[in-house]
Amino acid sequence: MESGGTAGRLGRAARRPHSLPEQLGLAGLAATAAAAVYPAASRATGLGLPCPLRTLTGVPCPLCGMTTAAISLRTGDLGAAAAANPFVLVLAAGTLLMTALLAARALGWAAPPAPWPETARRRAYWAAALLAAASWVFQLHRSGWI
Repeated sequence: MESGGTAGRLGRAARRPHSLPEQLGLAGLAATAAAAVYPAASRATGLGLPCPLRTLTGVPCPLCGMTTAAISLRTGDLGAAAAANPFVLVLAAGTLLMTALLAARALGWAAPPAPWPETARRRAYWAAALLAAASWVFQLHRSGWI
């Protein structure tokens, strides 16, 4: 006999596979934790986190500035976060929404995820590609490449 209540629902929720949006939300939570730890670890070790593409070629990648933006966002400086990489605001909003969805599903308040139809997946891929392209154009402009 399976236990009921919130504990039983949490146990069942932890065993099921998570949908892609939920996985992205969990990745966002991990990035939030990293943004909390990174400044102290960097100061203590003297090691930074350089962008491999920019280090090798001098060309910024779409995610350049994301570490700075995440740290600024964590400290509440939205202006500095947007100046470093405005895409971080989209990622933060997605992380908040997916965290709420994960919590609702864990508590049994929302149904488990249903498979996405092919057209919805295609639209999501295009939206992600367009956001990445917009972020890259921003980074290239910010760095004086265009």
